[in-house]
Amino acid sequence: MAADHTCNTTALLVIDMQNDFLLADSSIRVAGGLAIVPNVIKAVEDARRRGFLVVWVVREHDPLGRDVELFRRHFYAEGKPKPTSKGSKGAELVDGLVIKQEDYKVVKTRFSAFFATQLHSVLQGAGIDSLVAVGVQTPNCIRQTVFDAVALDYKSVTVIVDATAAATPDVHAANIYDMKNIGVAAPTLEEWCGSSK
Repeated sequence: MAADHTCNTTALLVIDMQNDFLLADSSIRVAGGLAIVPNVIKAVEDARRRGFLVVWVVREHDPLGRDVELFRRHFYAEGKPKPTSKGSKGAELVDGLVIKQEDYKVVKTRFSAFFATQLHSVLQGAGIDSLVAVGVQTPNCIRQTVFDAVALDYKSVTVIVDATAAATPDVHAANIYDMKNIGVAAPTLEEWCGSSK
């Protein structure tokens, strides 16, 4: 039975699950990132089963670093790795994650998926009022996107605690704690998959 996309008001945001953030040979690898890939795959599968909009949020930068934050520009100097450059293998999604035609892709150049993107207007146009976040990394792109979603008055904001990751478990836990303190739900994947929304 096909999912009815017209009645769903929830979107799953899959944030920065790209090779340069996850693979061992990258200069910007998030240490806990590769371990969550199976849970992110399951979250995407469950969101699709429920008929939720799946939004792929990725970083893609100019290879010369002209659109990169000042503190990261050294990665784009001559002879440097130039992480998540447009068209590079590092900017691609990690193996096992695939964008489908009905999904939506947002390209960002800063921590928040909402900063200087069309994400909010796309979600509003689709009638989305509830967001679920998975991906990396908890203290940066996950946190900033979640805080912006709360500031934009999304009715429900959720972070799946074992489908998000940071450089260390302590950093991850501290940021989850902070997000819970502003009303964000933080279930495990099993709890979320067992919920009705």
